Amino acid sequence: MLEDLRALVEFAHAGSIAGAADRLFRTPSAITRQVQRLEAALGAELLDRSVKPPRLNSLGSRVLEQARDLLQRTETLKSLTSSHAEPHGLLRIGLAHPLAERTLIDPILALTEKYPKVRVRLISELTGELFNRLLAGELDVAAVLLPEGKTAPPPLLTNIIARDRMEIVQGAAGNFDGDWKSLGSAPWVLNPPGCPLRARLLDRMERDGFTPMIAAEIHNMHLQLAFVQSGYGIGLLPARFIARNHSIDAVKVLRPPSFELHPSVAIVRAGQLGALGKAVELLEHGLRQLLEAADTAKPVTRHRRGLPANRRAARPRK
Repeated sequence: MLEDLRALVEFAHAGSIAGAADRLFRTPSAITRQVQRLEAALGAELLDRSVKPPRLNSLGSRVLEQARDLLQRTETLKSLTSSHAEPHGLLRIGLAHPLAERTLIDPILALTEKYPKVRVRLISELTGELFNRLLAGELDVAAVLLPEGKTAPPPLLTNIIARDRMEIVQGAAGNFDGDWKSLGSAPWVLNPPGCPLRARLLDRMERDGFTPMIAAEIHNMHLQLAFVQSGYGIGLLPARFIARNHSIDAVKVLRPPSFELHPSVAIVRAGQLGALGKAVELLEHGLRQLLEAADTAKPVTRHRRGLPANRRAARPRK
């Protein structure tokens, strides 16, 4: 029916069957058949054939208005699915809590500045809930932290863009040692249940026979860091976050034996995004640059006998 509507629109624009045929590179008889087919589908005559050349009757004029609107909407719909079109429309982005920090504003602003027709909607959630929203069609893309070597469950598509590193930290005045026995007696400030990184930590401690005491369950990393710095408890935080917040002097890094967490930063989506794909590529690029700038491959600081590296007194040589 769309092609038949297009024939009607071109007929109205050209003022004749022959003119519409020229505009659509078809024969006049083909245009006539299309208009007749449209009339049969709608169950009404759209042309006044009592005059020569025929012209739209009053009902045909009303149908013409709707036809133009429908064809315009069809073109807009096609542009949404085209990877060559300029990105436009609503882009719904999910963020796992460990990635929801203030530096993210830079790649978001870069995205909206380059593609002003894109409107961004952000939501921060647990990784599992973000996967559910992607599968339900409630999100277009999500930035998440995944355990090393893991991907999102199928049919979700995973694009790993960087690696992160998690650190166990205590306040500068803390006196817990970097062994599991000491850490097993410490109060902890962690993400709420549902966080895979928390689960890996607790599983490691429980395998050594320790049940950690949870003193606080908080999604917000800034608040977690504040509790750790105050001495309220020990935390598990991304190295990049500690470095960006200039917190190296305010925390001690504890590295118990046989424990490292190097999660992957991944962009996850449910399928092709059409024109919005370019916007997502720009977001990926911005996130990758942020993580490279944080230089998370290097240790934030080193721990020895409970003191931060920059506070150790130099030992006299023998």
